[in-house]
Amino acid sequence: MGATHLKRDMELSSALRTELVERLRAAGELTDPRWRRAFAEVPRELFVPVYYTGAVGGHRRLSGGDPDPLGHENWLVGAYADEPLATRVRDGELMSSSSQPSLMARMLSALNVQDGHRVLEIGTGTGYNAALLAHRLGDGNVTTADLDPEITASARDHLTEAGFHPEVVTGDGALGCPWRAPFDRILATCAVSRVPPAWIAQTRPDGLILAPLATGLLALRVTDATHAEGRFLRTPAYFVPLRGGAAAPVPRIRGLPCRLLQSERFRFLLTLTAGALDPADAHAVWRGEGRPGRERFGVSVAGDAQWAWLDHPEGPCRWPLGGARRP
Repeated sequence: MGATHLKRDMELSSALRTELVERLRAAGELTDPRWRRAFAEVPRELFVPVYYTGAVGGHRRLSGGDPDPLGHENWLVGAYADEPLATRVRDGELMSSSSQPSLMARMLSALNVQDGHRVLEIGTGTGYNAALLAHRLGDGNVTTADLDPEITASARDHLTEAGFHPEVVTGDGALGCPWRAPFDRILATCAVSRVPPAWIAQTRPDGLILAPLATGLLALRVTDATHAEGRFLRTPAYFVPLRGGAAAPVPRIRGLPCRLLQSERFRFLLTLTAGALDPADAHAVWRGEGRPGRERFGVSVAGDAQWAWLDHPEGPCRWPLGGARRP
């Protein structure tokens, strides 16, 4: 790429980052100026040199190496759309992606990090989220882990190109990273069916685990090495499942009216209670409790027991999480 084209790319990238930050601020995100600086200064395009957008009959590939100037510009502009970007597709299945920036901003804000906090990210993806964390906390306080060596190798290259050097670990995210523990925060960017015990054991008392579970985001406050409790945020969240951990139960939906499945709130409860309630009972709970949203639900962990609950951990509406012992 010539010097003129490179300069044009840098100017456009800077303008697009500024525009993205302003869009997120207008939507009520990025209230912390330190996260605004991170989003404004970390070039997302370095982490998505190739990505795929949905297209009829398959996926459309966009690349920074596209020799067509228009195709190249479409790639750069698309990198700053407030959309998730599929970065690895294998046999038609999504293997890895860069999350929607507004969701990333919401999750990073909910993490409530403070200077000096040590953070473990489960699900490295492109490395972009780890770069934002490293910008805010410093390289030495950030660890990111993924099971796939191709993903971690690629992310490490992206991070180096962007000038960041957090610890990038290849391994089963469900096991955490004991040699880098303890952590003040654990952030998962992949969905789990229950909270891996290693995450709780490796988090400091009063630390926070933020993880996608049952199409929601669970903010879990750790009490000690075997106990934790917290509620779901209002935010919907759909992530690729954690590989290496237990698979989430799949809710059975046969016989349910289509109009019920169109209710995002009901689908959340159906997924949360999969394996514990049949769909008819889940619907009865949902109707009887006033069609509750995510924020009324929570999760408690006490040793081997993990259970979801409505309104109160010891209330009448509680269910064991997938694969967990009944409380």
